[in-house]
Amino acid sequence: MEKILITGITGFVGSHIADLCLNKNIKPYGFKRYHLSNMRNVNHIEDKINWIDCDMMDNKSVTKSIANIKPDKIFHMASQSFVSPSWDHPNLYMDANYKMTVNMLEACLSAGINPKILIPGSGEEFGEIYEDELPITETTVIRPVNPYAVTKVAQDLIGFVYYKSYGLNVKRTRAFNHEGPRRDKVFGIPWYAYQIAKIEKGLQSPYMEVGHLDDKRNFTHVKDMVEAYWLAVDKCIPGELYLIGSEDEKDIHTFRQALDQLIELSTNKEIKYKIVPKYVRPTQVPFLICDNSKFRELTGWSPKIGFKKILTDTLDYWRNIV
Repeated sequence: MEKILITGITGFVGSHIADLCLNKNIKPYGFKRYHLSNMRNVNHIEDKINWIDCDMMDNKSVTKSIANIKPDKIFHMASQSFVSPSWDHPNLYMDANYKMTVNMLEACLSAGINPKILIPGSGEEFGEIYEDELPITETTVIRPVNPYAVTKVAQDLIGFVYYKSYGLNVKRTRAFNHEGPRRDKVFGIPWYAYQIAKIEKGLQSPYMEVGHLDDKRNFTHVKDMVEAYWLAVDKCIPGELYLIGSEDEKDIHTFRQALDQLIELSTNKEIKYKIVPKYVRPTQVPFLICDNSKFRELTGWSPKIGFKKILTDTLDYWRNIV
């Protein structure tokens, strides 16, 4: 049976990839830091994962771990992914998102292996996109406007360098907004759902604090996204770039529309919200809406779960947490 390694397995997307592996009767390998990893997202499958104590910021740790596993496929999900703190921690974000990737790629070279490696980028890399440039394609000019996005550009391009320089089997994607259960409440939709869940239980007054609401996105359910990643690692051409996200008009919304729909789903119909400066980022990304035709035509992928299910799954998740 093939050996699958998921870096960042304890995170939002990584834990869902682990679920998918287990559904396919594959027991994945996963990195965790021996005393730092938050295991909440994998509590339900903790005993079904081949755990490796590894801190990806440490080159020796990664080199030793990769050599021991010799994976056939790597889903490289480990990253600093929350945009807002990147302004205050730009070196941390670059060290994590760039250096962890280099450590992994170098470890593969050191071990003399050439696994299929998925390096998932972000739509945030495109940054300042104007409405007349939509939908975004693989050839759209990138204008990143936050430190996180720059680090993801660096991660993506160093993957391309290792493909060109050493022939590593790197698969490059940029995923647009994907949401669902286990997404941390520091992001928009889970932050709204978390507050609504608290309001419903009487733990918060019916007034929500939110950030900027008028950026428009195409939203994809995390379960659809991990299905796309599964196809990507097998079918995408090494070195090529592919965009992944729903193209359905019904999945394109502003955050204000998402918030209003979540409030409609609440048992409390008196909820109000206000924009609070501390939740507003220094720069905005008004439009992230992709054309996924290159990926779709290669793999046959299309999302199956609609936007309302994204909202209900997220809200129900936080109702069970708070």
